[in-house]
Amino acid sequence: MPTDGGAPAARKPSIWRSFSEPAAWTLCMLGFSSGLPFLLVSVTLSLWLKEDGIVLKDVTMIASAGMTYAFKFVWAPLLDHWKLPLFTRLGQRRGWLLLAQLGVIAGLLAMAFLTPRQLPLFVASTLFVALMGATLDIALDGYRIEIAPPSAQGALVATYSLGYRLGLLVSGALALILSDHVSWSQIYVLMAVTMAIPVITTLRMPEPDVRRLSPSSWREAMRESVIDPFADFFRRYRWGLAGLALLFILLFKLPEQSIGTIFNPFMRDMGFSKTEIGAVTKIYGVWIGIAGAFLGGAAVARWGAWRSLGVCIVLGAISNLLYVLLIRHPGQLSMLTLAISGQNFFEGMLGPPTVAFLSLLVNRQHTATQYALLSSLVNLPGKVLGFFAGSIVAVAGYGGYFVITVFSVLPAMLLFACLWRHFDPVAAPSTNGS
Repeated sequence: MPTDGGAPAARKPSIWRSFSEPAAWTLCMLGFSSGLPFLLVSVTLSLWLKEDGIVLKDVTMIASAGMTYAFKFVWAPLLDHWKLPLFTRLGQRRGWLLLAQLGVIAGLLAMAFLTPRQLPLFVASTLFVALMGATLDIALDGYRIEIAPPSAQGALVATYSLGYRLGLLVSGALALILSDHVSWSQIYVLMAVTMAIPVITTLRMPEPDVRRLSPSSWREAMRESVIDPFADFFRRYRWGLAGLALLFILLFKLPEQSIGTIFNPFMRDMGFSKTEIGAVTKIYGVWIGIAGAFLGGAAVARWGAWRSLGVCIVLGAISNLLYVLLIRHPGQLSMLTLAISGQNFFEGMLGPPTVAFLSLLVNRQHTATQYALLSSLVNLPGKVLGFFAGSIVAVAGYGGYFVITVFSVLPAMLLFACLWRHFDPVAAPSTNGS
């Protein structure tokens, strides 16, 4: 991009100012409300069901309610184009956020009072919480993108990640500790009560200043809410660039996502107890991830989304080699701590650049829909690879599998080099048509 040689050099963005903005800490509270319900309809729920005597087959089916989150792009157009009749005074984003938060509270209370002894109604309540939790994610992503420019997204994602992980801590580790002392019904009531602070935050925060087009007919409404969000992406970036960008989105998180399905079996095969795994990964690892998220947010605030993304992708992939080192020292807690430290820290670092980059791609007329679709694409290939992870380990062993995950980043980095001049603001003007 040509610049005026006589103009003074632009000052680098202030990291402190990015994190001290009120919007950043608003996102922390909203992140808490987003992270809280996820485990309550999956991992934490499975333990309640097991202790109530539900057979394992039914436990795994009911606790799969969290799969709802993978399909949130299906109803995301509603959040972009339909104003809630009873929430119009709050605005488009805050109205949906409040509805979803109140829905989570109502669903958790219903689960607490019904209990698994009334299984059909309990399952319906669980699915309702999952639906409201996924809707909360959609509304929150739309609000975050619209409330601040791309340069501020790194700090917003970092503070959002802090709140989200605190929500996971409360609904995961804290809930499990409390289950030794009080009933599960009481725990779920307590979880519902903790949503009060995010609700107050939603009522007090500002609505994004975004003008949306009002369709003149039902046919036009369907076109603008369902067809146009998808067509718009290819229209703005053209087929060639859009195709390369989507392929990059599908591939760049493969090294991180491919660990999930084999993680617990691998840890058990390395000789670690469930207590050691839980303490290091679920408590210590969470805080290391938060530290990484703040560093990633600071990197975005200083150097932008695209350059930070490239560095974090490479560091995240290389961190998988720490598990190869762990194979040579099975059962050693210090090596487990080192491996978890590296993997969680760089995984946390990758979060803010990822979200900031995806946020750059969306059009503000279709914020929630396009972001929901792009974020779903990010997670899809890792789930596919995870499906075959056991078969790969059977042939190549754990060490071979982890080496493969590191090399799986090469196609993404090739695409990264091809896309550099399109998405690096120093190399070329932004192509975002929002």
